[in-house]
Amino acid sequence: MSDRDITEMQRRIDEGIVLAQERLVERSRLFRSTLIVTRDGKVVELLPEEL
Repeated sequence: MSDRDITEMQRRIDEGIVLAQERLVERSRLFRSTLIVTRDGKVVELLPEEL
């Protein structure tokens, strides 16, 4: 693989991660559920609106 191929693959992976996060937050809103995330090195439970 060339450096260009690797860069393109990493860009697509990053875009996929962002899309998955957006979908997870939207799903959490629809089902009125909380999200478990890390914030300042601590595990916390948040409502989607708090993000």
